Amino acid sequence: MQEPIQPTLGVPKVELRDVCLRYFGAEGEIEALQNVSLKIAPGEFAAIIGPSGCGKSTLLSLIAGIVEPTEGGVLIDGTAVKGPSRKVGYMLQQDYLFEWRTILDNTLLGAEIQGVNMRQARERATALLTRYGLGQFLNHLPRQLSGGMRQRVALARTLCTEPDIVLLDEPFSALDSQTRLALADEVVEILRREGKTAILVTHDIGEAVSMTERVIVMSRRPGRIRFEHSVRFATLDGLRPAPFAARNAPEFNDYFNKLWNELEVHVEG
Repeated sequence: MQEPIQPTLGVPKVELRDVCLRYFGAEGEIEALQNVSLKIAPGEFAAIIGPSGCGKSTLLSLIAGIVEPTEGGVLIDGTAVKGPSRKVGYMLQQDYLFEWRTILDNTLLGAEIQGVNMRQARERATALLTRYGLGQFLNHLPRQLSGGMRQRVALARTLCTEPDIVLLDEPFSALDSQTRLALADEVVEILRREGKTAILVTHDIGEAVSMTERVIVMSRRPGRIRFEHSVRFATLDGLRPAPFAARNAPEFNDYFNKLWNELEVHVEG
């Protein structure tokens, strides 16, 4: 097994320490996660991949404070997570926009729930939507938007509350391939510009390699971290390429094949 890649400078933005999670189901006690330890540095964009049911989304729920670990600890900025925090924004697979609310009002939903200053939230929501090419759709309803546009609204809603950490749980899975590729470029640009720490859960290896700086490979249930890889591309300007361009880089296929061989989804037994 490859040694975990752990950021060493300063306090990690997100840290999991020997996290275990067990719950009771119809068949008795189920061990979902086993001794998961992980550090995510401030400003880092990491991906988690693994077989279905290995606990990828559960890890996000732990970081978001929605679920408590059975053993171990989850920390944000060195402080134990005791419940949902304003520091964390969570973007799910579906956009979950309310069809009776305008695009602007949908974007303000998190701010309303958190009880923040709504005048400032409205200004920020309007600025975000405008920046993401949706300024002329502020008073439209969700059904008037395409799937990619709806996901941009969902991202704006997530960022409107100004979280430090953005959790992305397969946010492109419901989109067609062309929209998915285009939106990946947009999301990465937005997260870099906003300076967010981000964690992406995905089944798509190409998505993980092209979008993120580190890929974490999990085992079958009970989920454990099997491998970790820093993802780097050699460029003339030293800057990381956008996701679509990264797919054409010579390093892309090497990372893809290595991760494919490390996944257990295609291994018998």
